[in-house]
This record gives sequence, C-alpha cells and structure tokens, in this order.
Amino acid sequence: MSGDVLVVQNSRSGDPGRFRGWLEEVGLRLDVVHAYDGAALPGTLRHDAMIVLGGGYLPGEDDRAPWLAPARSLVAQALARNVPYFGICLGGQMLAQVAGGEVTGSAGAPENGSVPVTLRPDAASDPLFHGLPPVVPAIEHHVDAVTALPPNATWLAETAACPYQAFRVGERAWGVQFHPEILPERIRTWKVDGFDPDEVYAGAVADESVSTPIWHEVAGRFAHLVLRAGPRTLSADAQPA
Repeated sequence: MSGDVLVVQNSRSGDPGRFRGWLEEVGLRLDVVHAYDGAALPGTLRHDAMIVLGGGYLPGEDDRAPWLAPARSLVAQALARNVPYFGICLGGQMLAQVAGGEVTGSAGAPENGSVPVTLRPDAASDPLFHGLPPVVPAIEHHVDAVTALPPNATWLAETAACPYQAFRVGERAWGVQFHPEILPERIRTWKVDGFDPDEVYAGAVADESVSTPIWHEVAGRFAHLVLRAGPRTLSADAQPA
C-alpha cells in the first residue's frame, strides 16, 4: 500500500494542524507545499491523494495568489483520475469551482468560531460522514462561500448561514467549508472583524470534547480510503496539457 499526500498550504498560519498527526498515525506521508511562500507546486499530480487547506482568497484570485492556477489544475487532475481529495475552506471552494459550481465573495453572514453543522440525509451513505451525529460542531472562519454546487455533487451538510458546508464530487473528492483540522488555539491568530475573540474561543473550547473525536474519525476514514485506493498510475491520456 502507498499513501503519499500532496498538501497545498495557502497561508502561513493555515498549516495541516491536527490532521497531520491523525493522517500519519494511519500510515500516510504528507508532502506539504508552502505555496503561499513561493514553493512551487508540481505540474502533474503523482501523489496518492491531495489536500488543499484554507486561505484568505477566492479560488480564482490569481492576481493575489498566483499559485492558485496550478493548484486548480492539480484539483482537475485529481477529479479526472479519481484521486482522493479533501478540500478545506478555500480548498473546498476550489473543488466546487473546478467541478462546475459557483463560489461568491462575502456571501451571506460570516461564520466565526464553533458552529453547529447539520448533516443531510445523503451523509448517511457517505464514506466519510456516515454514522456521525445529526448535528456536529465545527470551527468556521469565512465570509466567502460556495453558492452553487457542481452538477451531480452530493450535498452532505449545511448551516442556516451557509448551506453548502460539506459535499462530495464523484466517489473520492470532498469539500468542506469548516476547519476540522484546527484546534481552538488557532482562533487566537485570526484577525478580529465583527466578533468577540474571547467569546468565540471559549465556545470552541467548550465544544472540543465533542468535535475532536468526530473529526478524528473522519480524517481516519479518509486515510484508510487513500490506502485502500493504492498508488495512482498516470496514464498517457491523463497527462496535463
């Protein structure tokens, strides 16, 4: 079995967080590319899985973040080759856009801190979300959002302020608006804009005992899916243009 994961980091503070330990304990190896700091992304996806982390950009803001264009190309390759993919916040929005959905800046009410996310009926049969509680707490920090899912996407979770909290494209590509990878301490690094940081931090701490085992389980399911999928073979017709 193989388990090399390309991880695209889009901001200095937006590292893999607790996902690193959770994925490595199952046997995956993380190749974290600090794209925000000028590290080059590969032109061809040869890893066994891909994760795109959050960042303060829309997925098409190439003028502000020139690495987003090669990142989108890699997401398209993952979809074309059925390579397991997990997109968080910006990474989830990127999946939606690449697969034909819509992402809108400053859409709806901002969400900051631990938010109750409601699972939808299709989550019951999803490889990552099945069997979770009907409502799960998740840390959020965003103003941009997916405003239309890609065609044939499976809608997995929602909140009142931001309906498309989690979705799946095809069999092995997931996007989430929330941050299952971070601990409450990350909230202390956020720019305060319209929320009480102490209140938001305290709420996340209070929910941690519930949220941590849930997102640990989801991360483990993703890792096992990657290992079961085995190494990816790049066929000639899958080479990027």
